[in-house]
Amino acid sequence: MPVARGVTSRFGSILVLLFALGIAALAVLTSPGQPAAQPGDGLPAGKQSTRVAQLLGSFPSGTRGTALVVFERTDGPLTQADHAAIDALRTGLHIAIPAQTAPDGQAALVTVTLPEGAGDTAVEELRTTVHEGLPAGLTGQVTGGPAFARDIAAAFDGADFTLLAATAAVVALLLLVTYRSPVLWLIPLLVIGVADQVVAKLLPWIAHLTGERTDASISGIVSVLVFGAGTDYALLLISRYREELRRTPDRREALAKAVRAAGPAVLASAATVILAVLTLLAADLVSNRTLGLSAALGVAVALLFGLVVLPAALACVPRAVFWPFTPHPGTRDRHGLWGRIAALVGRRPGAVLIAGTLLLLAVTTGLGQAKIGLKQTEVFRTKVESVTASEALARHFSAGAAQPLVVVVPAASAPSDAAALSSVEGVDQVGRPELSTDGSLAQVRVQVKGEAGSAEADATVKRVRDRLPGALVGGAPAEDLDQRDTALRDARVVGPLVLAVVLVVLILLLRALVAPVLLLLTVILSYAASLGAATYVFRLVGIPALDTAVPLLSFLFLVALGVDYNIFLVTRAREETLSRGGTPAGMARALTATGGVITSAGILLAAVFTVLGVLPVIALTQIGIIVGIGVLLDTLLVRTALVPAIGTLLGDRFWWPGGMRSSGGGSVRDIEGSRVPAEVVRSSDRP
Repeated sequence: MPVARGVTSRFGSILVLLFALGIAALAVLTSPGQPAAQPGDGLPAGKQSTRVAQLLGSFPSGTRGTALVVFERTDGPLTQADHAAIDALRTGLHIAIPAQTAPDGQAALVTVTLPEGAGDTAVEELRTTVHEGLPAGLTGQVTGGPAFARDIAAAFDGADFTLLAATAAVVALLLLVTYRSPVLWLIPLLVIGVADQVVAKLLPWIAHLTGERTDASISGIVSVLVFGAGTDYALLLISRYREELRRTPDRREALAKAVRAAGPAVLASAATVILAVLTLLAADLVSNRTLGLSAALGVAVALLFGLVVLPAALACVPRAVFWPFTPHPGTRDRHGLWGRIAALVGRRPGAVLIAGTLLLLAVTTGLGQAKIGLKQTEVFRTKVESVTASEALARHFSAGAAQPLVVVVPAASAPSDAAALSSVEGVDQVGRPELSTDGSLAQVRVQVKGEAGSAEADATVKRVRDRLPGALVGGAPAEDLDQRDTALRDARVVGPLVLAVVLVVLILLLRALVAPVLLLLTVILSYAASLGAATYVFRLVGIPALDTAVPLLSFLFLVALGVDYNIFLVTRAREETLSRGGTPAGMARALTATGGVITSAGILLAAVFTVLGVLPVIALTQIGIIVGIGVLLDTLLVRTALVPAIGTLLGDRFWWPGGMRSSGGGSVRDIEGSRVPAEVVRSSDRP
């Protein structure tokens, strides 16, 4: 690998660092703004709800949003003073339509049409007006489509900085604990931090390419991927560098050897993740395709900085950067914990395999309680005004009043279609038809009894579509249903593609069939267990169901990232088997040598994904928890016990049909009992 010597040489390392700084500066200077929002953004292409969103501009009301102001008195009926205050508000807002009083007399509803193109500012101004001067005991809150949109945007206000700060803090702490050096941890953290900022400046290019904005949720996931993957690559490289420093007097030569040794595993790992996330290009949801391209870009940049820029940075600092545990030729670390674990797996591989598998199967029982699909009021992790107002509205009016259906029909049949809609089960109220500017179409706003995302609302949308097959049915309840149906379709298509891609990469990497299939099966079992365990956690904290996008995205990340640790272990096992003989002994050496670094990488990656929980959106919290649990299972159980046990039981058949043959015949019994080659005892246990 000529590149290894080039990036670690005196001149080459400085050139690489200057080049990296130039790329970072160029990314900052040339980064475009996000594309303008378009009707139908975030909705599945070709669906009825998407077409309705795109048609709204052809009506006189245009894309003007409707906000609902909910007034409520919880201690009894509204008073005369309450009604006077509500009427004064209507007058101030120039609303001619009287307030609608609830049947129980404890609430009133005022509909406010916002100006054309009004954004978050209009909602905030309305809320300020509503909250001022209310009689004691009367509350006024704003909900409806624009209010939900404002609260979602507000949930991500400052999210970039919060997520970056939390992620950097977690990575810094874990690197400091891992390396036990006051200086070394700064180098990978700075390199990965620059990589993250480069990716952040490149994401708008992805948005222009796909035609959909890379919002804060996408940038948050990608940032976590960059930090997680980049730190994993750094841990593996620095661990191998430490090993080489104990054998090689010249530190640059040791670093070049480390790059050559760790490079193939890091490249295979990154290629697996990149190809896996690119399978999202087969998705129908544009947001999924945008995430796939963004994630692939993030991992590619993390790979470049981890395998090229980081070695260059390490080449510019002395060996003493490892102080106080500075490695010198002839010094060795004891195998410690990982040598004992390797010996245990070697002595009783069958028992370890059975116990580990039963443990994973036991946790998967949580899948029986998993539910998919959240109501719109359940998407926030914290209470926001649009949600509390919707809950108040549901206590006194129809739950679907905040988010009506929008039905677009031919103008000629609008009166009869409106009459037909009134007879559909689940429909509460039908508005008057509004003609388009050219007079060819009409839109009818339909209030349903269930709130968007509920089973009741879904059933009503389907009945409306069946009743008027020539109409286009949109609005929040229809958009939610169409997104969920498309997300399920994407999961059915993308899931098998991810497995196929990972299997092909493993076959090419290991030149075998048995090992790749078995590794993939362990990762699938690990995913099922993590989803089951997470379901128990969600039920414990009161989260009723999984967001529709969560199963696919968590599966994608877990399969791609979970295979990483198996790649790190198995490529080292193959190396040890080829060089010193015997698959059982090679697996033991590999587990002993890589145990510390892979465990550190897994714990760090799990912690980084859990940081997504700082964002107040349920879907990101769920992805963080599921992936975090899955990564821990992969690194602490699957890679530590199941895979070594399988390799030990199968022996050289593990590599079939690649022709792997033992060159030495070492076996694994007990490290203290001397049937494991002495190299295992002397292997490094530190990252």
